[in-house]
Amino acid sequence: MSYEKHILLGKITRVYGFNGVVTIKLERNFSEKIPEMESVYIEIDGRPVPFFVKYAEQPDDISIRLQFSGYESDLKMKEFVGSNVYLTKGVKISRSDDMSSLINYKVLSGEKEMIGSVIELIEQPGHFLLNIKTTRGKELLLPLHEDLIISIDKKRKIIEMIIPEGIDEIN
Repeated sequence: MSYEKHILLGKITRVYGFNGVVTIKLERNFSEKIPEMESVYIEIDGRPVPFFVKYAEQPDDISIRLQFSGYESDLKMKEFVGSNVYLTKGVKISRSDDMSSLINYKVLSGEKEMIGSVIELIEQPGHFLLNIKTTRGKELLLPLHEDLIISIDKKRKIIEMIIPEGIDEIN
């Protein structure tokens, strides 16, 4: 479904090596069985930001090491030291889907409020952004992430999404 703040995986304690791998100190309830992760959220300035997991290893019972797609440098990851990391769950979207077919789809919030129409799909390292022309005439960049997608109605060309709080202030 979406980001759920109560599913805390742990906290980034340090950068490990020079290729962007970070060490996360685990919460106790995850020390025995870590679920397989395709993505996680890192809390940045109080807001959840999705990251795709490229590499994961568990060296011991109290930590895990992760590397994220598009963040293969220790310099990029140093700013995230001290940030909380949360598990995700949600609708699967295939990277092989024809993403350009989402142009002109209407975007609705989880409360069924019309946000706007997709005018562009922007590929970033590790993720995609929807460029949405809002009903107010502004452009809004929204991460196209499976944890934010509630449903995609291909017949009616509608994407229903969870709109992160404060996203319009960032854009």
